[in-house]
Amino acid sequence: MDNEEEQEFFSGSEDEGDEINGDHPNSKSVASATEAGDVNNEDAVDNTKAFPLHKAAFEDNRNELETLLDQGLDIAQKDVHGNTALHIALMLGHSECANQLLNRNAPVKARNLNGWSSLAEGVSYGNRHMITALLSKSREQLKQQMSSRRPHLIKALERIQDFYMELKWDFQSWVPLVSRILPSDICKIHKKGSSIRLDTTLVDFNDMKWERGDISFLFRGNLTNRKIRNNNNGNSLVVMDNAAKAYQLMSHRTTMPDSDEEVNLLMSTDIIVAQLVTKDVEFTRSQSGWIFREDKRETVGQFHADVYGVQGINLETKKRREHLTEEDLAKNKEPVLETLTKTNPESRFCDEMEDLVIRPSLPKPPKPKATWEEYIRAVPGSPPHLGRPLNSKVSSKAFKATLAMSEDFPMTVEMLLNILEVVTPFKHLKKLREFVTMKLPPGFPVKIEIPILPTITAKITFQEFAFRDDLKEELFEIPPDYEECLNRFAGL
Repeated sequence: MDNEEEQEFFSGSEDEGDEINGDHPNSKSVASATEAGDVNNEDAVDNTKAFPLHKAAFEDNRNELETLLDQGLDIAQKDVHGNTALHIALMLGHSECANQLLNRNAPVKARNLNGWSSLAEGVSYGNRHMITALLSKSREQLKQQMSSRRPHLIKALERIQDFYMELKWDFQSWVPLVSRILPSDICKIHKKGSSIRLDTTLVDFNDMKWERGDISFLFRGNLTNRKIRNNNNGNSLVVMDNAAKAYQLMSHRTTMPDSDEEVNLLMSTDIIVAQLVTKDVEFTRSQSGWIFREDKRETVGQFHADVYGVQGINLETKKRREHLTEEDLAKNKEPVLETLTKTNPESRFCDEMEDLVIRPSLPKPPKPKATWEEYIRAVPGSPPHLGRPLNSKVSSKAFKATLAMSEDFPMTVEMLLNILEVVTPFKHLKKLREFVTMKLPPGFPVKIEIPILPTITAKITFQEFAFRDDLKEELFEIPPDYEECLNRFAGL
Protein backbone atom coordinates (compact mmCIF):
# COMPACT_ATOMS: atom_id res chain seq x y z
CA MET A 1 0.00 0.00 0.00
CA ASP A 2 1.52 3.32 -1.00
CA ASN A 3 1.64 6.33 1.31
CA GLU A 4 -1.29 8.08 -0.32
CA GLU A 5 -3.50 5.02 0.13
CA GLU A 6 -2.44 4.59 3.74
CA GLN A 7 -3.27 8.18 4.59
CA GLU A 8 -6.78 7.92 3.19
CA PHE A 9 -7.43 4.39 4.38
CA PHE A 10 -6.35 4.96 7.96
CA SER A 11 -8.21 8.25 8.32
CA GLY A 12 -10.73 6.46 10.51
CA SER A 13 -14.35 7.26 11.23
CA GLU A 14 -15.60 9.49 13.96
CA ASP A 15 -18.21 8.66 16.59
CA GLU A 16 -20.00 10.75 19.14
CA GLY A 17 -17.92 11.16 22.24
CA ASP A 18 -14.88 9.28 20.99
CA GLU A 19 -12.49 11.46 19.01
CA ILE A 20 -11.80 15.13 19.47
CA ASN A 21 -10.05 15.62 16.15
CA GLY A 22 -12.54 14.08 13.73
CA ASP A 23 -12.96 16.43 10.77
CA HIS A 24 -14.79 16.54 7.48
CA PRO A 25 -12.38 15.51 4.69
CA ASN A 26 -12.74 18.91 3.01
CA SER A 27 -12.60 21.05 6.14
CA LYS A 28 -10.22 23.99 6.29
CA SER A 29 -9.29 26.37 9.06
CA VAL A 30 -7.82 29.80 8.51
CA ALA A 31 -4.89 30.86 10.67
CA SER A 32 -5.08 34.41 11.89
CA ALA A 33 -2.82 36.84 13.64
CA THR A 34 -4.81 36.25 16.81
CA GLU A 35 -3.43 32.70 16.95
CA ALA A 36 -0.03 34.23 17.56
CA GLY A 37 -1.48 36.47 20.25
CA ASP A 38 -1.45 39.59 18.04
CA VAL A 39 -5.12 40.40 18.58
CA ASN A 40 -4.89 44.13 17.96
CA ASN A 41 -2.36 44.17 15.13
CA GLU A 42 -3.70 46.48 12.42
CA ASP A 43 -1.92 44.41 9.77
CA ALA A 44 -3.66 41.22 10.91
CA VAL A 45 -6.12 39.44 8.64
CA ASP A 46 -9.60 40.95 9.01
CA ASN A 47 -11.43 37.84 10.16
CA THR A 48 -14.75 39.67 10.12
CA LYS A 49 -14.69 39.25 6.34
CA ALA A 50 -12.79 35.97 6.07
CA PHE A 51 -15.77 33.74 6.94
CA PRO A 52 -18.84 34.91 5.00
CA LEU A 53 -20.76 31.64 5.52
CA HIS A 54 -20.21 31.86 9.26
CA LYS A 55 -21.28 35.51 9.31
CA ALA A 56 -24.49 34.75 7.41
CA ALA A 57 -25.30 31.90 9.82
CA PHE A 58 -24.49 34.12 12.81
CA GLU A 59 -26.84 36.86 11.57
CA ASP A 60 -29.54 34.38 10.44
CA ASN A 61 -29.30 35.84 6.94
CA ARG A 62 -30.83 32.99 4.96
CA ASN A 63 -30.82 34.73 1.58
CA GLU A 64 -27.14 35.61 1.87
CA LEU A 65 -26.33 32.09 3.06
CA GLU A 66 -28.09 30.54 0.06
CA THR A 67 -26.28 32.89 -2.33
CA LEU A 68 -22.90 32.00 -0.82
CA LEU A 69 -23.65 28.29 -0.97
CA ASP A 70 -24.64 28.63 -4.63
CA GLN A 71 -21.24 30.25 -5.23
CA GLY A 72 -19.57 27.08 -3.99
CA LEU A 73 -17.97 28.35 -0.79
CA ASP A 74 -16.40 25.64 1.37
CA ILE A 75 -19.22 24.48 3.62
CA ALA A 76 -16.75 22.61 5.86
CA GLN A 77 -14.48 25.62 6.48
CA LYS A 78 -13.63 26.26 10.12
CA ASP A 79 -13.19 29.69 11.65
CA VAL A 80 -10.51 30.71 14.16
CA HIS A 81 -12.41 28.87 16.92
CA GLY A 82 -12.72 25.68 14.89
CA ASN A 83 -16.45 26.17 14.33
CA THR A 84 -18.16 25.50 11.02
CA ALA A 85 -21.11 27.59 9.87
CA LEU A 86 -23.33 24.71 11.04
CA HIS A 87 -21.88 24.96 14.57
CA ILE A 88 -22.84 28.64 14.71
CA ALA A 89 -26.34 28.15 13.31
CA LEU A 90 -27.04 25.43 15.90
CA MET A 91 -25.59 27.36 18.85
CA LEU A 92 -27.82 30.33 18.05
CA GLY A 93 -30.92 28.28 17.24
CA HIS A 94 -31.06 29.48 13.63
CA SER A 95 -32.81 26.32 12.47
CA GLU A 96 -33.58 27.49 8.92
CA CYS A 97 -29.91 28.27 8.32
CA ALA A 98 -28.96 24.92 9.86
CA ASN A 99 -31.36 23.12 7.52
CA GLN A 100 -29.93 24.97 4.53
CA LEU A 101 -26.45 23.84 5.52
CA LEU A 102 -27.53 20.24 6.15
CA ASN A 103 -29.23 20.14 2.76
CA ARG A 104 -25.81 20.98 1.26
CA ASN A 105 -24.15 18.17 3.28
CA ALA A 106 -22.49 20.29 5.97
CA PRO A 107 -20.31 18.02 8.16
CA VAL A 108 -22.09 16.97 11.34
CA LYS A 109 -19.11 15.37 13.09
CA ALA A 110 -16.52 18.14 12.58
CA ARG A 111 -15.28 19.34 15.97
CA ASN A 112 -14.21 22.78 17.12
CA LEU A 113 -11.12 23.69 19.15
CA ASN A 114 -12.92 22.73 22.37
CA GLY A 115 -13.79 19.29 21.01
CA TRP A 116 -17.53 19.76 20.41
CA SER A 117 -19.28 18.58 17.28
CA SER A 118 -22.27 20.18 15.61
CA LEU A 119 -24.39 17.34 16.96
CA ALA A 120 -23.28 18.19 20.50
CA GLU A 121 -24.30 21.82 19.99
CA GLY A 122 -27.64 20.71 18.59
CA VAL A 123 -28.33 18.52 21.63
CA SER A 124 -27.34 21.39 23.94
CA TYR A 125 -29.79 23.78 22.26
CA GLY A 126 -32.50 21.13 22.54
CA ASN A 127 -34.54 21.48 19.33
CA ARG A 128 -35.87 17.95 18.93
CA HIS A 129 -36.54 18.19 15.19
CA MET A 130 -33.04 19.53 14.58
CA ILE A 131 -31.44 16.73 16.61
CA THR A 132 -33.35 14.23 14.48
CA ALA A 133 -32.14 15.90 11.28
CA LEU A 134 -28.54 15.91 12.55
CA LEU A 135 -28.65 12.20 13.38
CA SER A 136 -30.05 11.36 9.97
CA LYS A 137 -27.41 13.43 8.17
CA SER A 138 -24.66 11.97 10.36
CA ARG A 139 -25.57 8.44 9.30
CA GLU A 140 -25.80 9.48 5.68
CA GLN A 141 -22.31 10.97 5.85
CA LEU A 142 -20.94 7.88 7.59
CA LYS A 143 -22.34 5.75 4.79
CA GLN A 144 -20.70 8.04 2.22
CA GLN A 145 -17.40 7.82 4.09
CA MET A 146 -17.51 4.03 4.31
CA SER A 147 -18.39 3.76 0.62
CA SER A 148 -15.44 5.95 -0.36
CA ARG A 149 -13.03 3.84 1.72
CA ARG A 150 -14.41 0.50 0.56
CA PRO A 151 -12.15 0.00 -2.52
CA HIS A 152 -9.02 0.63 -0.43
CA LEU A 153 -10.30 -1.68 2.29
CA ILE A 154 -10.99 -4.52 -0.14
CA LYS A 155 -7.56 -4.12 -1.74
CA ALA A 156 -5.88 -4.25 1.69
CA LEU A 157 -7.82 -7.34 2.79
CA GLU A 158 -7.05 -9.24 -0.40
CA ARG A 159 -3.33 -8.83 0.33
CA ILE A 160 -3.70 -10.69 3.63
CA GLN A 161 -3.67 -14.49 3.71
CA ASP A 162 -6.89 -16.07 5.06
CA PHE A 163 -6.79 -16.62 8.82
CA TYR A 164 -8.58 -17.28 12.12
CA MET A 165 -7.79 -15.15 15.20
CA GLU A 166 -9.03 -14.83 18.79
CA LEU A 167 -8.94 -11.73 20.99
CA LYS A 168 -9.77 -11.98 24.67
CA TRP A 169 -11.21 -8.89 26.39
CA ASP A 170 -11.06 -8.50 30.18
CA PHE A 171 -12.54 -5.32 31.65
CA GLN A 172 -11.18 -4.17 35.01
CA SER A 173 -11.72 -1.27 37.41
CA TRP A 174 -9.95 0.23 40.40
CA VAL A 175 -13.38 0.91 41.95
CA PRO A 176 -14.00 -1.71 44.68
CA LEU A 177 -16.27 -4.62 43.67
CA VAL A 178 -16.86 -3.30 40.15
CA SER A 179 -14.38 -5.58 38.36
CA ARG A 180 -16.26 -8.72 39.38
CA ILE A 181 -19.42 -7.63 37.54
CA LEU A 182 -17.78 -6.20 34.44
CA PRO A 183 -18.09 -8.25 31.23
CA SER A 184 -15.43 -10.25 29.45
CA ASP A 185 -15.44 -11.59 25.93
CA ILE A 186 -13.57 -13.75 23.45
CA CYS A 187 -13.81 -12.14 20.05
CA LYS A 188 -13.35 -14.55 17.12
CA ILE A 189 -12.34 -13.21 13.70
CA HIS A 190 -12.39 -15.18 10.44
CA LYS A 191 -10.99 -13.67 7.24
CA LYS A 192 -11.44 -15.12 3.75
CA GLY A 193 -10.60 -13.15 0.61
CA SER A 194 -12.06 -9.68 1.11
CA SER A 195 -14.63 -10.89 3.64
CA ILE A 196 -14.49 -10.79 7.44
CA ARG A 197 -16.65 -12.38 10.11
CA LEU A 198 -16.40 -11.29 13.74
CA ASP A 199 -18.19 -13.29 16.46
CA THR A 200 -18.65 -11.72 19.88
CA THR A 201 -20.83 -11.91 22.97
CA LEU A 202 -20.40 -8.19 23.69
CA VAL A 203 -22.43 -5.93 21.41
CA ASP A 204 -21.13 -2.70 22.90
CA PHE A 205 -19.52 -1.22 25.99
CA ASN A 206 -20.19 2.49 26.35
CA ASP A 207 -20.73 4.82 29.32
CA MET A 208 -21.10 1.92 31.82
CA LYS A 209 -23.74 0.18 29.72
CA TRP A 210 -23.37 -2.98 27.71
CA GLU A 211 -25.43 -5.56 25.91
CA ARG A 212 -24.59 -9.25 25.71
CA GLY A 213 -25.65 -11.78 23.14
CA ASP A 214 -24.53 -14.15 20.41
CA ILE A 215 -23.57 -11.60 17.77
CA SER A 216 -21.84 -11.90 14.39
CA PHE A 217 -20.62 -9.03 12.22
CA LEU A 218 -20.12 -9.63 8.49
CA PHE A 219 -18.21 -7.59 5.97
CA ARG A 220 -18.67 -8.96 2.45
CA GLY A 221 -16.10 -7.39 0.20
CA ASN A 222 -17.05 -9.38 -2.89
CA LEU A 223 -20.83 -9.10 -2.38
CA THR A 224 -21.58 -12.68 -3.41
CA ASN A 225 -24.31 -12.97 -0.78
CA ARG A 226 -27.63 -12.75 -2.60
CA LYS A 227 -29.48 -11.46 0.44
CA ILE A 228 -27.04 -8.58 0.91
CA ARG A 229 -27.02 -7.79 -2.79
CA ASN A 230 -30.81 -7.69 -3.03
CA ASN A 231 -31.22 -5.43 0.00
CA ASN A 232 -30.18 -1.80 0.25
CA ASN A 233 -28.31 -1.64 -3.06
CA GLY A 234 -25.57 -4.10 -2.22
CA ASN A 235 -24.92 -3.31 1.41
CA SER A 236 -21.92 -5.37 2.53
CA LEU A 237 -22.07 -4.63 6.29
CA VAL A 238 -24.36 -6.82 8.37
CA VAL A 239 -24.83 -7.56 12.08
CA MET A 240 -26.57 -10.81 13.03
CA ASP A 241 -28.27 -11.75 16.31
CA ASN A 242 -27.79 -15.50 16.17
CA ALA A 243 -30.01 -16.23 19.18
CA ALA A 244 -32.93 -14.33 17.64
CA LYS A 245 -32.08 -15.45 14.08
CA ALA A 246 -32.25 -11.83 12.96
CA TYR A 247 -29.95 -9.50 11.05
CA GLN A 248 -29.62 -5.77 10.42
CA LEU A 249 -27.99 -4.07 7.44
CA MET A 250 -25.61 -1.58 9.00
CA SER A 251 -26.30 1.39 6.75
CA HIS A 252 -30.02 0.68 6.32
CA ARG A 253 -30.84 3.02 9.19
CA THR A 254 -29.30 5.96 7.38
CA THR A 255 -32.40 6.05 5.18
CA MET A 256 -34.90 5.51 8.00
CA PRO A 257 -36.52 8.08 10.27
CA ASP A 258 -34.55 8.21 13.50
CA SER A 259 -36.23 6.52 16.43
CA ASP A 260 -37.79 8.63 19.15
CA GLU A 261 -35.91 6.53 21.69
CA GLU A 262 -32.51 7.50 20.33
CA VAL A 263 -33.34 11.20 20.33
CA ASN A 264 -34.71 10.84 23.86
CA LEU A 265 -31.49 9.21 24.97
CA LEU A 266 -29.39 12.08 23.63
CA MET A 267 -31.65 14.65 25.28
CA SER A 268 -31.58 12.93 28.68
CA THR A 269 -27.91 11.99 29.09
CA ASP A 270 -24.61 13.82 29.36
CA ILE A 271 -22.93 15.09 26.21
CA ILE A 272 -19.55 13.40 26.47
CA VAL A 273 -16.40 13.63 24.41
CA ALA A 274 -13.40 11.52 25.38
CA GLN A 275 -9.92 11.37 23.93
CA LEU A 276 -6.82 9.30 24.54
CA VAL A 277 -4.02 11.84 24.87
CA THR A 278 -0.78 10.09 23.93
CA LYS A 279 1.59 12.91 22.97
CA ASP A 280 3.75 12.23 26.06
CA VAL A 281 3.54 8.43 25.96
CA GLU A 282 6.70 6.48 26.81
CA PHE A 283 7.47 2.78 26.49
CA THR A 284 10.11 1.33 28.83
CA ARG A 285 11.24 -2.29 29.09
CA SER A 286 9.84 -3.97 32.19
CA GLN A 287 12.38 -5.69 34.43
CA SER A 288 12.24 -9.03 36.26
CA GLY A 289 14.35 -10.55 39.03
CA TRP A 290 15.22 -9.29 42.53
CA ILE A 291 19.01 -9.27 42.44
CA PHE A 292 19.98 -9.88 38.84
CA ARG A 293 17.66 -7.64 36.86
CA GLU A 294 16.90 -8.41 33.23
CA ASP A 295 14.39 -7.42 30.59
CA LYS A 296 11.10 -9.15 31.22
CA ARG A 297 9.69 -11.61 28.69
CA GLU A 298 6.53 -13.69 28.85
CA THR A 299 4.54 -16.11 26.73
CA VAL A 300 1.16 -14.85 25.54
CA GLY A 301 -0.80 -17.74 24.08
CA GLN A 302 1.73 -19.41 21.79
CA PHE A 303 3.86 -16.30 21.26
CA HIS A 304 7.01 -15.11 23.06
CA ALA A 305 6.84 -11.40 23.85
CA ASP A 306 8.89 -8.53 25.27
CA VAL A 307 7.08 -6.69 28.07
CA TYR A 308 6.97 -2.90 28.27
CA GLY A 309 5.61 -0.45 30.79
CA VAL A 310 3.52 2.34 29.28
CA GLN A 311 3.48 5.79 30.88
CA GLY A 312 2.08 9.12 29.76
CA ILE A 313 -1.39 8.01 28.61
CA ASN A 314 -4.22 10.28 29.69
CA LEU A 315 -7.94 9.85 29.13
CA GLU A 316 -9.42 13.33 28.85
CA THR A 317 -13.18 13.49 29.32
CA LYS A 318 -15.45 16.48 28.81
CA LYS A 319 -19.10 16.50 29.89
CA ARG A 320 -21.92 18.97 29.29
CA ARG A 321 -25.21 18.94 31.19
CA GLU A 322 -26.93 22.25 30.47
CA HIS A 323 -29.70 20.46 28.54
CA LEU A 324 -30.65 18.09 31.39
CA THR A 325 -33.50 18.29 33.88
CA GLU A 326 -32.99 18.02 37.64
CA GLU A 327 -34.27 14.45 37.42
CA ASP A 328 -31.72 13.64 34.73
CA LEU A 329 -28.92 15.13 36.80
CA ALA A 330 -29.91 13.10 39.86
CA LYS A 331 -30.09 9.91 37.82
CA ASN A 332 -26.71 10.50 36.19
CA LYS A 333 -25.07 11.04 39.60
CA GLU A 334 -25.90 7.54 40.86
CA PRO A 335 -22.86 5.70 42.27
CA VAL A 336 -21.19 3.45 39.71
CA LEU A 337 -21.74 0.23 41.65
CA GLU A 338 -25.42 1.00 42.31
CA THR A 339 -25.95 1.88 38.67
CA LEU A 340 -24.46 -1.41 37.54
CA THR A 341 -26.17 -3.68 40.06
CA LYS A 342 -29.69 -2.32 40.43
CA THR A 343 -30.77 -4.13 37.24
CA ASN A 344 -29.49 -6.97 35.12
CA PRO A 345 -26.47 -5.30 33.49
CA GLU A 346 -26.90 -7.29 30.30
CA SER A 347 -30.30 -5.71 29.68
CA ARG A 348 -29.80 -2.22 31.12
CA PHE A 349 -29.45 -0.54 27.76
CA CYS A 350 -32.66 -2.03 26.37
CA ASP A 351 -34.56 -1.34 29.61
CA GLU A 352 -33.56 2.32 29.62
CA MET A 353 -34.63 2.74 26.01
CA GLU A 354 -38.06 1.29 26.84
CA ASP A 355 -38.54 3.50 29.93
CA LEU A 356 -37.84 6.82 28.22
CA VAL A 357 -40.71 9.26 27.78
CA ILE A 358 -40.96 11.34 24.61
CA ARG A 359 -39.16 14.60 25.30
CA PRO A 360 -40.32 17.93 23.89
CA SER A 361 -37.90 20.54 22.60
CA LEU A 362 -36.29 22.65 25.31
CA PRO A 363 -37.25 26.31 25.83
CA LYS A 364 -35.06 28.63 23.82
CA PRO A 365 -32.12 30.05 25.78
CA PRO A 366 -31.56 33.83 26.01
CA LYS A 367 -30.06 35.41 22.91
CA PRO A 368 -26.33 36.08 23.36
CA LYS A 369 -25.23 39.71 23.53
CA ALA A 370 -22.03 39.19 21.54
CA THR A 371 -21.81 40.68 18.06
CA TRP A 372 -20.24 38.98 15.06
CA GLU A 373 -17.19 41.21 15.36
CA GLU A 374 -16.74 40.35 19.05
CA TYR A 375 -17.09 36.65 18.31
CA ILE A 376 -14.68 36.42 15.39
CA ARG A 377 -12.03 38.71 16.93
CA ALA A 378 -11.89 36.78 20.21
CA VAL A 379 -8.82 34.74 21.13
CA PRO A 380 -8.96 31.45 19.18
CA GLY A 381 -10.72 28.76 21.19
CA SER A 382 -12.14 31.29 23.68
CA PRO A 383 -15.08 32.96 21.92
CA PRO A 384 -18.01 34.51 23.78
CA HIS A 385 -20.47 31.70 24.45
CA LEU A 386 -23.29 31.62 21.92
CA GLY A 387 -25.58 28.81 23.05
CA ARG A 388 -27.40 27.64 26.15
CA PRO A 389 -25.46 28.64 29.30
CA LEU A 390 -22.83 25.98 29.90
CA ASN A 391 -22.84 23.38 32.64
CA SER A 392 -19.63 21.53 31.88
CA LYS A 393 -16.88 19.52 33.52
CA VAL A 394 -13.44 18.50 32.28
CA SER A 395 -11.47 15.65 33.85
CA SER A 396 -8.22 13.95 32.98
CA LYS A 397 -6.93 10.69 34.37
CA ALA A 398 -3.43 9.32 33.85
CA PHE A 399 -3.03 5.62 33.17
CA LYS A 400 -0.10 3.26 33.50
CA ALA A 401 -0.34 0.12 31.44
CA THR A 402 1.52 -2.97 30.29
CA LEU A 403 2.24 -3.84 26.68
CA ALA A 404 3.61 -7.14 25.35
CA MET A 405 5.19 -7.04 21.87
CA SER A 406 5.99 -10.22 19.96
CA GLU A 407 8.24 -10.65 16.94
CA ASP A 408 6.76 -14.16 16.48
CA PHE A 409 3.19 -13.08 15.73
CA PRO A 410 2.49 -13.71 12.01
CA MET A 411 0.42 -10.54 11.51
CA THR A 412 1.77 -7.00 11.21
CA VAL A 413 0.33 -3.91 12.88
CA GLU A 414 -0.67 -2.57 9.45
CA MET A 415 -2.67 -5.75 8.80
CA LEU A 416 -4.39 -5.37 12.18
CA LEU A 417 -5.35 -1.78 11.36
CA ASN A 418 -6.95 -3.00 8.14
CA ILE A 419 -9.03 -5.52 10.09
CA LEU A 420 -10.05 -3.03 12.78
CA GLU A 421 -11.10 -0.56 10.09
CA VAL A 422 -13.92 -2.94 9.20
CA VAL A 423 -15.29 -3.33 12.73
CA THR A 424 -15.25 0.33 13.86
CA PRO A 425 -19.04 0.28 14.55
CA PHE A 426 -18.09 -1.50 17.80
CA LYS A 427 -16.84 1.33 20.03
CA HIS A 428 -14.59 -0.76 22.28
CA LEU A 429 -12.82 -2.15 19.20
CA LYS A 430 -12.45 1.40 17.93
CA LYS A 431 -10.57 2.25 21.14
CA LEU A 432 -8.17 -0.59 20.35
CA ARG A 433 -7.59 0.83 16.88
CA GLU A 434 -6.86 4.30 18.32
CA PHE A 435 -4.19 2.80 20.58
CA VAL A 436 -2.55 0.70 17.88
CA THR A 437 -2.14 3.73 15.59
CA MET A 438 0.54 5.01 17.99
CA LYS A 439 4.20 4.36 17.21
CA LEU A 440 4.69 1.14 19.17
CA PRO A 441 7.91 -0.72 20.02
CA PRO A 442 9.07 -3.43 17.57
CA GLY A 443 6.81 -6.42 17.02
CA PHE A 444 3.08 -7.02 17.28
CA PRO A 445 1.03 -6.03 20.39
CA VAL A 446 -0.14 -9.45 21.60
CA LYS A 447 -1.28 -8.01 24.96
CA ILE A 448 -2.48 -4.45 25.51
CA GLU A 449 -4.06 -2.49 28.34
CA ILE A 450 -6.11 0.54 27.28
CA PRO A 451 -8.45 2.91 29.15
CA ILE A 452 -12.08 2.65 28.04
CA LEU A 453 -13.65 4.94 30.66
CA PRO A 454 -12.11 6.96 33.51
CA THR A 455 -12.76 4.04 35.88
CA ILE A 456 -12.47 1.13 33.43
CA THR A 457 -9.52 -0.40 31.59
CA ALA A 458 -9.53 -3.25 29.12
CA LYS A 459 -6.85 -5.91 28.76
CA ILE A 460 -6.81 -7.33 25.23
CA THR A 461 -4.92 -10.55 24.55
CA PHE A 462 -4.30 -11.98 21.08
CA GLN A 463 -4.31 -15.53 22.32
CA GLU A 464 -4.65 -17.49 19.09
CA PHE A 465 -3.81 -16.98 15.42
CA ALA A 466 -3.60 -19.38 12.48
CA PHE A 467 -3.50 -18.97 8.72
CA ARG A 468 -6.33 -21.05 7.23
CA ASP A 469 -7.14 -22.24 3.73
CA ASP A 470 -10.21 -24.28 4.68
CA LEU A 471 -12.72 -21.56 5.65
CA LYS A 472 -16.14 -22.21 4.13
CA GLU A 473 -17.98 -19.57 2.11
CA GLU A 474 -21.14 -20.26 4.13
CA LEU A 475 -19.45 -18.80 7.20
CA PHE A 476 -19.75 -15.36 5.61
CA GLU A 477 -23.37 -15.70 4.49
CA ILE A 478 -26.62 -14.73 6.20
CA PRO A 479 -28.39 -18.02 7.04
CA PRO A 480 -31.56 -18.43 4.94
CA ASP A 481 -33.82 -18.71 8.01
CA TYR A 482 -32.72 -15.33 9.47
CA GLU A 483 -35.18 -12.43 9.26
CA GLU A 484 -34.27 -8.79 8.73
CA CYS A 485 -34.80 -6.54 11.77
CA LEU A 486 -34.40 -2.89 10.78
CA ASN A 487 -33.63 -1.47 14.23
CA ARG A 488 -32.20 -4.41 16.19
CA PHE A 489 -28.88 -2.72 16.99
CA ALA A 490 -29.91 0.88 17.65
CA GLY A 491 -26.58 1.84 19.18
CA LEU A 492 -24.41 0.85 16.20
